[in-house]
Amino acid sequence: MSQPSILFVCLGNICRSPLAEAALRAEAIAAGLAISIDSAGTGGWHAGNPPDPRAIAEAERHGIDISHYRARKVRREDFQRFGNIYALDQQNLRDLKRIAPNGLLTRSTARLSLLMDMVPGREGTAVIDPYGGTADDFAQTWADVSVAARAIVSRML
Repeated sequence: MSQPSILFVCLGNICRSPLAEAALRAEAIAAGLAISIDSAGTGGWHAGNPPDPRAIAEAERHGIDISHYRARKVRREDFQRFGNIYALDQQNLRDLKRIAPNGLLTRSTARLSLLMDMVPGREGTAVIDPYGGTADDFAQTWADVSVAARAIVSRML
C-alpha cells in the first residue's frame, strides 16, 4: 500500500493551508502515521514567501514552527501526486475543479473535497480566511484545521 498523500489548498497559501498542513503533520506524528503532506494556493502572488506572520505565531502557540514553509501555486502534477486535495473553502474547491487536468493522459487521480467535509456536522462549511482579521481569527482557523486533522487521522487508524 502506498503512503497516503494530502494537499491543502487555499487562495494564497500563507494562512489557512499552511496551518492545515502543520496541524495534520502534528497529528500524524502523534499517531505514528506516515503521510505525505503539503499545501498550495490557487493564486500565485505569494509564491516563495513564508506564511503570514500571524499564522507563524499561531502555529508557534501550539509548538510548531512553520517559518520555513514557502507559498506555492497549485501545479497540474499535484492532481496526480496527491490522493486527496482538500480545499479550505468553496471558491477554492471550484477553482481546483476548473484547473484539474481532464485529458486522457493527464486525468486527475486526486479526490477533491472541502476540508471541513471530514468533520461530522461541519460538511459543506469553509475554514474562515483570517487574512484580513485579528489574532483571534487565526486562532479560530487553527481550531478548525486541527479538528479536521484529527478527523483525517482517525479515519486512517
